[in-house]
Amino acid sequence: MEKTFAIIKPDAFAAGNAGKILARIYQEGFTVIGLKKLCMSQREAEGFYAVHNKKPFFAELTKFMSSGPCIVMVLEAEGCIGKWRDLMGATNPADAKPGSLRREFGTIVGENATHGSDAPETAAVELEYFFSGLELL
Repeated sequence: MEKTFAIIKPDAFAAGNAGKILARIYQEGFTVIGLKKLCMSQREAEGFYAVHNKKPFFAELTKFMSSGPCIVMVLEAEGCIGKWRDLMGATNPADAKPGSLRREFGTIVGENATHGSDAPETAAVELEYFFSGLELL
């Protein structure tokens, strides 16, 4: 069974949509094998998004991701990475298909409600940033 890493971002959490997003995750057939509510520090956000540190949006992204609580998760399903990315929708909520999480709960590119790994290698690195193997059930 494939695993992926996912985040319900601070904007969705602040808007009271975390529960709705979690409900959709379960409705769509994912198994949540790890889940934590946390507030990333600026340093933690910078470490997590280090791959983007030379990009112009890095400072804004890490400031946003450390602006409030979020939920980090490890999801499991057949074809989990693609399935989660389909459920999230396009990065820009305006371009996301109807029914996708970002279309329903995101507002702008930088505050688009959810994050998901884009490949198995990325998922492995990202989930290990927040979870030890003992925490995944």
